[in-house]
Amino acid sequence: MWRRESGTTVRQGVPLSEESAASFTILAGFHIPRVPTEWTPHSHDLHELVWVRGGTLTSRVDDRVFTVVEGHGLWMPAGVVHGGRATAGAKFHDAFFAPDRTPFAFGEPKAIAMTPLLESLLTHLSRTDLDTAARARAEAVVFDVIQPSERQFALRLPGDARIDAIAEALLDDPGDSRSLEEWARRLGTSDRTITRAFRQATGLTFAQWRQMLRVHRALLLLSEGFDVLTVSEVLGYAQASTFIAAFRRIMGTTPGAFFDAGADTPVDVRNPVSGVQNS
Repeated sequence: MWRRESGTTVRQGVPLSEESAASFTILAGFHIPRVPTEWTPHSHDLHELVWVRGGTLTSRVDDRVFTVVEGHGLWMPAGVVHGGRATAGAKFHDAFFAPDRTPFAFGEPKAIAMTPLLESLLTHLSRTDLDTAARARAEAVVFDVIQPSERQFALRLPGDARIDAIAEALLDDPGDSRSLEEWARRLGTSDRTITRAFRQATGLTFAQWRQMLRVHRALLLLSEGFDVLTVSEVLGYAQASTFIAAFRRIMGTTPGAFFDAGADTPVDVRNPVSGVQNS
């Protein structure tokens, strides 16, 4: 998904016990990874909702990469294979929902608005001393208030042999500044072919796709405490002001304002040119 940092812990997805799954309609909990943590591709028999505080979560599902920041969660339907990565020190929350007792269905991964009420309810449901009636009341309210986020921040990976080498190189190093023409020469093709392939596979031009990728990576780096100047340099921008302007075009606000607000203010994440939402 990204270049793996030194010190990263890699974990397998651990299935819930049948007893736990049978006992709860919603089973919630949290932990705090002390180092960057990755989960290898896995799936669950239950629906899963994950969110973080004080960090960022990235998940890869087939040809899409989702970045989840504070104020938002990611719904993963039962049976969907996914991998993930949480930044060091992030307070990682998850809640599992029994499919046969969940009165709604999100059929694909979807960003969820983690309102204070929803977070409080799920924190309440992480208690193991609730009686059956109290748990049922809280679960009913969860089902009433859970809603998709206005931001569906997903980057579609090309999956096209003509440009996969470009995508993989940029996933490894989003700061790679090679131009469209340089890539065309390296791959023995034309810049027009590359542009057409990116449009067909992702709905974005090469430049737009790389810019979206850089913002995904910026969210990870900024949440880990790197300053704007460092992030702009890592991502290949000649000046911090250029990075800030690019971030604003996609996120609707500056990096500083975005994180100062705790990502609580909903903004549309859109194609920086066409205005078509990339999800």
